[in-house]
Amino acid sequence: MSSTTFSTSPWNVNQLPGAEGRVFLVTGGNAGIGYFVAEQLSATGATVVLGSRNPARAEVAMASIRARVPGSRVRAVLLDLADLSSLETAVESLETERLDAVVHNAGVALDDPPRQETGDGHELMFGTNHLGHFALTQWLMPLLSAAPAARVVTMGSFAAKSERLDLDDLQSQKDYEPKRTYGRSKLAQMYFSVELDRRLRAAGSTVASVVVHPGGALDSLTPSRPPVHVRTAGARLRATPAALLVQGKHAGAWPAVRAVLDPAVRGGQLWGPRVFGLRGEPRREPVWDHLADLSVAARLWDASCDLTGTDLGVISG
Repeated sequence: MSSTTFSTSPWNVNQLPGAEGRVFLVTGGNAGIGYFVAEQLSATGATVVLGSRNPARAEVAMASIRARVPGSRVRAVLLDLADLSSLETAVESLETERLDAVVHNAGVALDDPPRQETGDGHELMFGTNHLGHFALTQWLMPLLSAAPAARVVTMGSFAAKSERLDLDDLQSQKDYEPKRTYGRSKLAQMYFSVELDRRLRAAGSTVASVVVHPGGALDSLTPSRPPVHVRTAGARLRATPAALLVQGKHAGAWPAVRAVLDPAVRGGQLWGPRVFGLRGEPRREPVWDHLADLSVAARLWDASCDLTGTDLGVISG
């Protein structure tokens, strides 16, 4: 498929539009792709809030952003997506009357067994990556609805493209394999994003939900931001061949940043890197076939409501 499919107006990742007066929340904004989403959004003049479960790491990330973006308006709130009972307090601590966008970026990825659970008894990756963001959205909705055209931007993963949900074993209780469970947790997030937008449209809401993915984003191709991230010369050299296919986490942030800022982006869309969905500037791509399955999305939604005790108000049905 041509990279010009779904072409939009020119977009320059190095020359972002101003967003003075707007407020953005980035979950997991203290490290990885989330850090670069926060750094790039800070350059627009917006207030950027890092949602982080580790205050010390958040302080380090804020110092790095302030050093690179003079005059940046960046702050942090304590946010632990694995603790559902803490989310209402986290949203109250935002101390803002409205929220123009949230980037659901934070995530846990485990490489090895054993299966772990959150304090609420949910499988750790599904519970944090999907259920935590699902419940957080409930508490954020009044602030998002108070903005003129807010965005809920959900960070999916290319790893989810080959996965399918097992609706009878969402928490991998019967069959746990870490990489597959991670991919399915990200797929659940992406289903949530698409279904959320469908329900927002049906409710006549001004809030839009957009799903993005970073393609292939490697630490070894990511520019240093000491002490948040330090890339050695050796790691950079070893990764040079991979740069033909994938990219660094600074570039992995581009689809999310565009989804927050570009007025041409619409709810229900999927955005990812231009080249084979793995690297390059952000572009709209067709929604993956399995993500368009409304019955799976509805069943996941209902299960998520039950598991979190959440009812997303006017968009619950």
